[in-house]
Amino acid sequence: MTRNFTAALIAATLLGGAALAQDMKPPFGTDKDTAYADMVWQTMNDIGFAGPDMVRTFPYQGIAPHGKMLETLYTTATVDGHEGALVIKRNYGPEGVSADEVLVNPGKHLGAVTVMFKREDGYDADNQNWFWAKYLPDGSLDKNPKGMQLAGRVAKGMDAGCIACHAAAPGDDYLFTTDHVAN
Repeated sequence: MTRNFTAALIAATLLGGAALAQDMKPPFGTDKDTAYADMVWQTMNDIGFAGPDMVRTFPYQGIAPHGKMLETLYTTATVDGHEGALVIKRNYGPEGVSADEVLVNPGKHLGAVTVMFKREDGYDADNQNWFWAKYLPDGSLDKNPKGMQLAGRVAKGMDAGCIACHAAAPGDDYLFTTDHVAN
């Protein structure tokens, strides 16, 4: 839980607003987020960036929390009628895996696929309207230790997680690898 969320929960309880506190939910992992993440995954399949015949790139050395080897792809895609920048990061492991091993058998080493999709204005203006998702290799959503699906405004307002980390990226675009993504 975030400090802000925890503080609000304590304050609401102390002020007699326990019902209000129970209604407060983190800004990710909802049914709506999951449905949108499903549309993003389907779009990735449709454009050849996920699925059995997906486009491959040469993997490079990664860092935590992503894989030890990574592939990163950038494109523009249309999801639910909105066109936006789509950044796909394939996360490979385990520790010590080489680029050659990933190239020979990517399916064996793929641990997760993390995605940023630039949604419409007003989705999350505080964080440049990025939608975040972390998929398992089969396209299902990964979950955090509390069982919340990792889709939507993942870890918004928290000290760690997708948004907290990427907010520190140079170039004011939430991307570490390039400053050339449009939208």
